[in-house]
Amino acid sequence: MESAPVTVAIVRSRIEAELAVGLLRSQGLRAAFIADDVGGLEPQLQQSGVRVLVAAEDEAAARRILADVDDDGS
Repeated sequence: MESAPVTVAIVRSRIEAELAVGLLRSQGLRAAFIADDVGGLEPQLQQSGVRVLVAAEDEAAARRILADVDDDGS
């Protein structure tokens, strides 16, 4: 049985979430995002952020990858 996904980041927009998910997937991790914005039709609803999710067993690696991006000033 797989464990529930965990949130590794909350970003400002769906675009930023898509970039983070793409980066994580390119490193072999299972990743997705959740945005409460009516499927992108109501972007103003993203004010509470868009959550980037990974499998629980990938959490540590995902946090390292995202931290490396932040450290690079990206």
